[in-house]
Amino acid sequence: MNQLTRQLRPAVVILVFGMVSLGVVYPLVTTLVSQTAFHAKANGSLIKVNGKTVGSALLGQEISGRNYFHGRPHFGNWSPNDPSGSNNLSPNNPDLLKNVEGVAAQYRTENGLKSDQPVPADAATESASGLDPEISIQNALLQAPRVAIERGLSVDVVNKLVHKYTSGRSLLVFGDKGVNVVELNVALDNLKN
Repeated sequence: MNQLTRQLRPAVVILVFGMVSLGVVYPLVTTLVSQTAFHAKANGSLIKVNGKTVGSALLGQEISGRNYFHGRPHFGNWSPNDPSGSNNLSPNNPDLLKNVEGVAAQYRTENGLKSDQPVPADAATESASGLDPEISIQNALLQAPRVAIERGLSVDVVNKLVHKYTSGRSLLVFGDKGVNVVELNVALDNLKN
């Protein structure tokens, strides 16, 4: 019995130490550091207007209305309670091709483009997560005339906002530059104020 106690005591001490240090101390320290040094990012990069949360700079949201820039399409009826993700259809799946062709045609009509004008890929296809907050600069610039007309603004003013809300590549090398749709639309709404 004495030998069992000698072996059990260190095991229990290590277990309790591990539970307290990794289950309590570490989470508290990382929370304290993130809330102190990166408060906005740690809380979801929320965008607030007049004290009301209108979205997140990290998540694409379904936006409609001709006077707003539109994000990437969602082929499903996604809601915040659903898991994120795409439809996972292969590139040669007839259903995917039909969806993409329909979305591209709608995009052309909505933005006053010719029926044979190429559409940016991100304007007709959903992202892998279904939640990308950014669109390509080309996509935004094709939507700018529609938004300018609907808001009674010049295309130059709208294009300047597009470029203002364009982010660079991650770590200067990864990905492409993109335009944050939620931030851009909030900035457009704030032009009135």
